Amino acid sequence: MKILTFSGKTPTEALKKAQAAVGEDAMLIETREIQKKALGKEPLYEIVVGVDEKQTKTAPQASRAKPLEMQKPIREDSEDVYYNISRAARQISDIAKVADEEVYSGERTTQVEAPQPKELVDIKAELSKLGDRVKLIQNMFWQERSPNLDRAIPPEFAEIYKMALESGMNKDHLDEMMHLSLEHMPLKMRENSETVKRYFKSILRKMVPVRMESLPTPTSKKVIMLVGPTGVGKTTSIAKLAARYSYLMEKRYKVGLVVLDTYRIGAVEQLMQYARMMKLGIETVVDPPEFSSALNSLRYCDYILIDTMGSSPYDKGKIEKIYECLNSNTTEFNIDVVLVMPSSIKYEDLKATYDNFETLDVDTMMFTKLDETRGFGNIFSLVYETKKPISYFSVGQEVPEDLVVANSDFLVECLLHGFNRSKL
Repeated sequence: MKILTFSGKTPTEALKKAQAAVGEDAMLIETREIQKKALGKEPLYEIVVGVDEKQTKTAPQASRAKPLEMQKPIREDSEDVYYNISRAARQISDIAKVADEEVYSGERTTQVEAPQPKELVDIKAELSKLGDRVKLIQNMFWQERSPNLDRAIPPEFAEIYKMALESGMNKDHLDEMMHLSLEHMPLKMRENSETVKRYFKSILRKMVPVRMESLPTPTSKKVIMLVGPTGVGKTTSIAKLAARYSYLMEKRYKVGLVVLDTYRIGAVEQLMQYARMMKLGIETVVDPPEFSSALNSLRYCDYILIDTMGSSPYDKGKIEKIYECLNSNTTEFNIDVVLVMPSSIKYEDLKATYDNFETLDVDTMMFTKLDETRGFGNIFSLVYETKKPISYFSVGQEVPEDLVVANSDFLVECLLHGFNRSKL
């Protein structure tokens, strides 16, 4: 089926244009107002019709559907239409499966693939096109009532729009992306949902700034402080980073640990155990004046990793205590502040966490628990809103395996296809 649109100052005018172009052999899919009448502006209406490409205006009258002016838009028809389209999609899938089985029904052990007849290749190509058109028609039934756009979402965009929205992406950010895409995307790329998806992949990659992992030099040490709410996995992440820098890089770097989390005895003991296992230097800090002394004690290290007390994002007292330590730093070391947050909470909670820890002058963000969620749009929205780069992802509890150096391709794959440990 070929999808055509016709516009006019009134629905009747648009309908007459459709009738003049395709006759009565068309299916009325949708009538919509795309521009309201305003000062200096005429109203604009659009009619969407579907035409069987094999039909012509001269087809016998008996084969014709009801005249266009007597048809209701598909969206107002019964639910049976949606059921029939779904059934058609399943039938297409079954036909394609049978075709595949017929081609490969010979002895599989020979591993010899016979060349496919041209007729079968043509049939598969047509099935692929038909399948995509069925998908577009299915998407027409999806009704997003209030997108912040000045136009309706085209059917070929509906699949990617729904996927991103259901992933937890903020709707305002998604509508902005959609607006820019509709404005700038080449018309040739709108031919089917797959080209649209590829286009969106490139947009999403550009949305995710990442901080490339830089290495220490003889004159410049790397000092990294992890901050964030309670229970997000800061201590485990410190251990993963320590193991990475000590054993998994091309060079084995000297790593030291500083613990500010004296509120939790268990956290201190946990890091002490990691330090003993990896033979790392470790210092504890109770009061801010001790902070610089701890850093100086680990001056021989290439990396100094600082674990901080976890707190509610709304516990200003504990966040202030961390700020006092940073402010009391009298060494020449620059401290990279990494805000650690779980990927399993909604965007609004991520944004509230960021806003409260922002007073610590956050440099990068690290997201944990990627293996515990199916939606990753919240991460895209937070990065899009804050413009802060991502440095690392934590994808499980194993030390040091479950640590991923941030890259945009990995996050885009998670958003579109879900987290897949086998692709790490």
